[in-house]
Amino acid sequence: VQLVESGGGLVQPGGSLRLSCAASGFTFETYAMSWVRQAPGKGPEWVSGINSSGSRTYYTDSVKGRFTISRDNAKQTLFLQMNSLKPEDTAVYYCTAPRDIYSTGRYYWRGQGTQVTVSS
Repeated sequence: VQLVESGGGLVQPGGSLRLSCAASGFTFETYAMSWVRQAPGKGPEWVSGINSSGSRTYYTDSVKGRFTISRDNAKQTLFLQMNSLKPEDTAVYYCTAPRDIYSTGRYYWRGQGTQVTVSS
């Protein structure tokens, strides 16, 4: 099983990034997926989740209206579109196949993470 994130980088406040997570080795279309982030010196924080079909999405309050989670089951890829980025969004972002869609630590698999830095 592999979950490989990409799309992170350095962006100015107010900017946008689109994260991708390429999945392989499991039946991607049957699993809910989530994004979890971890800022320096802090514990992991659940950011967003999506059900297996993509029909339902969930967000933590701090990113509602700014982030959009989506998935392409045909391409086995998960996305996170991040707009109006703030310095407090700076973190390593992880793609997970969670046991509980809101969980930060209970997952079947997790990617290696991609760094997002929001700074002027």
